[in-house]
Amino acid sequence: MKLVSWNVNGLRACVNKGFMDYFKEVDADIFCLQETKLQEGQIELDLGDGYETYWNYAEKKGYSGTAVFTRIKPLSVRYGMEEDYEPEGRIITLEFDEFHLVTVYTPNAKRDLARLDYRLEWEDRFRSYLLELDAKKPVIVCGDLNVAHEEIDLKHPKPNMGNSGFTLEERGKMTELLGAGFTDSFRHFYPDRGDVYSWWSYMPKVRERNVGWRIDYFLVSSRLAPALIDAEIDCHIMGSDHCPVVLTTSDLNAVAAAAAASEEA
Repeated sequence: MKLVSWNVNGLRACVNKGFMDYFKEVDADIFCLQETKLQEGQIELDLGDGYETYWNYAEKKGYSGTAVFTRIKPLSVRYGMEEDYEPEGRIITLEFDEFHLVTVYTPNAKRDLARLDYRLEWEDRFRSYLLELDAKKPVIVCGDLNVAHEEIDLKHPKPNMGNSGFTLEERGKMTELLGAGFTDSFRHFYPDRGDVYSWWSYMPKVRERNVGWRIDYFLVSSRLAPALIDAEIDCHIMGSDHCPVVLTTSDLNAVAAAAAASEEA
């Protein structure tokens, strides 16, 4: 199975910059989007046969928003955490036979850290939500998590210490999440690989010089790790200030079922 996650930073703009070419080329079973910046009815996409589409629109126009396009029909779909509603359109959860898929656009702490306290509180609620899901079925979490976890995850860590997305507090929340039973799929395969990023500033020459951050992830419940085949970052794909990240797995249902049977034994 192939899963893709991409912060498109405005889907309508991204469509004009080659989104559909990549969508057809990558041929994903599940394709997740963040920062769609859409309201219902503002775009029509010809995804081809077999895809079901799920959208979570932000109340504020031209802001945030998530979507999932899937060939695998979910058992249920949920929008938000505590309730089936989320005003900024940041979360969609799909339940499948043996696992949950969550796509998320994590709130940014803002340049002046004005939203850091909210961000940290949100992280605690989100981790609790994932653990509630994980207690029922394994979880795959993908999206723009708005944090570079370790120094290897951005080009210039020293001057960015304490900046939004690289504060000790935000990095600590990622450490807590991983410590709660989740695996960073990219680091699972490439623990020491640097200079591979998923976001670059729009400042001149920044992407050309690969001065980036790795803030887009596929995290999985650690008991799903045996099903992972590869985790890629498609740095060459343009169309947004982020690039797509890709997860390839074997039969997740079989692995999840085996893990459940082992826990019961």
